[in-house]
Amino acid sequence: MNLAAENPSLIPNEAFARLASDEQIERVAQALEAHNIRTFITADAAQTRKKLFELLPAGAEVFLAASTTLTELGVTEEINNSGRYDSVRARLAKMDRATQNREMVKMGAVPEYIVGSVHAVTEDGSVIVASNTGSQLAPYAASAARVIWVVGTQKIVRTLDDGFRRVYEYALPLEDARLMQAMSVHSSVNKLLVVHREILPERTTMILVKEKLGF
Repeated sequence: MNLAAENPSLIPNEAFARLASDEQIERVAQALEAHNIRTFITADAAQTRKKLFELLPAGAEVFLAASTTLTELGVTEEINNSGRYDSVRARLAKMDRATQNREMVKMGAVPEYIVGSVHAVTEDGSVIVASNTGSQLAPYAASAARVIWVVGTQKIVRTLDDGFRRVYEYALPLEDARLMQAMSVHSSVNKLLVVHREILPERTTMILVKEKLGF
C-alpha cells in the first residue's frame, strides 16, 4: 500500500477491474440496505441514468462531485447546464476563487444533493472513498442532505483490506495517469473516508451498475 502511494505510476492491478457476479451484487445490496444505504441495481448505463434522474427532483440543488464514473455515464451536461436543476457547479463557475473562496467551499460542502461515486464497496456493506483534496468527503459523510453514489460493480471487493489495496493498486495509478494527461500533475491519496453505516434512513443511496464505470 505504501509503495503504491509513493509510486503512483505503477501498472494498475487489473484484478480489481473484474465485474462482480450476480450473487456478489445481491449480497452487497442486502448488506448495504442493512446499513441504511438504500440500494438499486441497474443493468447498464442507460438504465442507471434513468434511475438517477428518477431520484433527483426537478429544481433540486445538486452538486456533482468530480468523478470519472459520472463523466462516463454522461449526466454532467444534463445536471449542470440543462436548467432542470439548481447546479452548484454552474453557480461556482461564475464566482471568483481569489475573492470568494470561502463562500465557494461552503457551497460545495452543504448541497441538498451530492452525486458522485466511491472507490470500493465490501461484501459486508462498507464503502471506501479516496480523495486528493478531500472536498467531497464532508458532504458524503454528513453535510449534504442527500447522497447518491453511482458505482460500477467492478468496485466490489471482499474485505476492507482488499478495498484499500484497490484504491492504491488500481484507482490511484489510473487517476494519476488521467491527471498527468489533463493537467501535468500527479495525484495522491491524501484523505480517506470509510462509511460502515448511514445513521439517517434514506439519506444515502447507491446505484450498483452491472457495467464497468470509472476507476
